[in-house]
Amino acid sequence: MPKAIKQYIEVAPYLLLGLICTSVFVFYPMIKGIYMSFFDYKVLQPKESLFIGLDNYSKLLHDSKFYLSLRNTFLMVAVTVPGQWFFGIIVAMAINLKFIRGKIFFRLVYYIPAISSWIVVSYLFKYLFSDGSDGIINYLLVDVLHLIAEPIAWLQNSWTANIAIWTLSVWKGVGWVMVMYLAALMSIPRSLYEAAEIDGAKGIRMFIHITLPLMKPMTAFVLINLIIGAFTAFLQVYFLTSGGPLGTTEVVNTYMFKHAFTFFHFGYGSAVSVVIAVIIFILTFSQQRKFGKERIEF
Repeated sequence: MPKAIKQYIEVAPYLLLGLICTSVFVFYPMIKGIYMSFFDYKVLQPKESLFIGLDNYSKLLHDSKFYLSLRNTFLMVAVTVPGQWFFGIIVAMAINLKFIRGKIFFRLVYYIPAISSWIVVSYLFKYLFSDGSDGIINYLLVDVLHLIAEPIAWLQNSWTANIAIWTLSVWKGVGWVMVMYLAALMSIPRSLYEAAEIDGAKGIRMFIHITLPLMKPMTAFVLINLIIGAFTAFLQVYFLTSGGPLGTTEVVNTYMFKHAFTFFHFGYGSAVSVVIAVIIFILTFSQQRKFGKERIEF
């Protein structure tokens, strides 16, 4: 028996297990969700579900609240993805400097938010941005720094509530971006920097012409994951504002969740989830096409 076939036979049970798990937990729910989107689906009595074709999608196209949630989702991407990327790479570069001591300590401190529970940090930020003088942010702005005269009702206004959500998302994501870029920075040979120093390059020039180009594959990976994370944002919105005030901070995931599990419109919720999946696929596929062939070559 050829060696290659023998190796495939040896690993086949492990591949089969992975295929079964992927089919049960990924492919089946995905296909089921698409199927449900064409029905007025009764989850407790599926046989009584009424086939309505594209009516859920037609309703979606004329739903102003869905467009509001979609706008908030795109704003989440536009604000949190650059924010997490920028602060993450800055922190990674700072920790990677030769003269910085206690690197392990700083890695731990910045990575703790990334591994903390969304529920815990959401309630923490809900307390920080509490209305009136009880909130820590208002206390600092009014009583300590004297920047404003009256406390801000952060979570009672659409834009200030969104600012709180974005701040939480950026703060929690910086640590993960930092770890990814630290791994990329450590893979760059010191000889390249030493050669650049001999040629007279310093500081920002080395960062622009050596560091950034060699980290393109990592940047592609990080950006794709950040975009997916922003589009699938749910817990920070659900626990911080629950979509309020009056649904003005809803994102597509909380909007889908409420229709499915609060109003029991599972067919319409499934249609929303299909649209989200299509948008994420288009965005991530375009990024993969753009950066997919990048390789680090020394």
